[in-house]
Amino acid sequence: MLELSILGFLAEQPLHGYELKERIKALSGHVRPVSDGALYPAITRLVTAGSLDQHTEPGVAAAPRRVLSLTDRGREDLLERLRHPRQAEVTDQVRFNTVLAFLRHLPDRSEQAAVLRRRLEFLETPASFFYRDGEPVRAEEADDMFRQGMLRVARATGAAEREWLREAVTRLDQPS
Repeated sequence: MLELSILGFLAEQPLHGYELKERIKALSGHVRPVSDGALYPAITRLVTAGSLDQHTEPGVAAAPRRVLSLTDRGREDLLERLRHPRQAEVTDQVRFNTVLAFLRHLPDRSEQAAVLRRRLEFLETPASFFYRDGEPVRAEEADDMFRQGMLRVARATGAAEREWLREAVTRLDQPS
């Protein structure tokens, strides 16, 4: 997900490392913080792979800053990751939000709709945080108010997301 975030933000404009880290943190940092120990090795991997270009500019106050930009190869890498997100990027809410944040970069509306359909299919599969005898436990069946709360919030959030996904797929399926 970190590499997808890097590629996605750099598809919008060149950034230096600190700016990039702040944008990634704003996107998912409250749930999954971004450390320098993860960010800078990921940047190095993408530079080595030819997906990013870097050059140095004079700093505003003192030290020079390393500015990163997306290469043509990086753009293709981004588009491929958006066309074919891994299963965890469809099933995990935070990861899916990262895909969603950059899905507009995918130029083909039918490919955008295909990604949304995968998420919708996942959300329409009965599931729960808790199971009894192999069956999902519904909020009304939970044995305490805290689990009931978790399940009620998940049900409401899931219903709202499924509604939005259906609307978005319908819009994407219409001729532009």
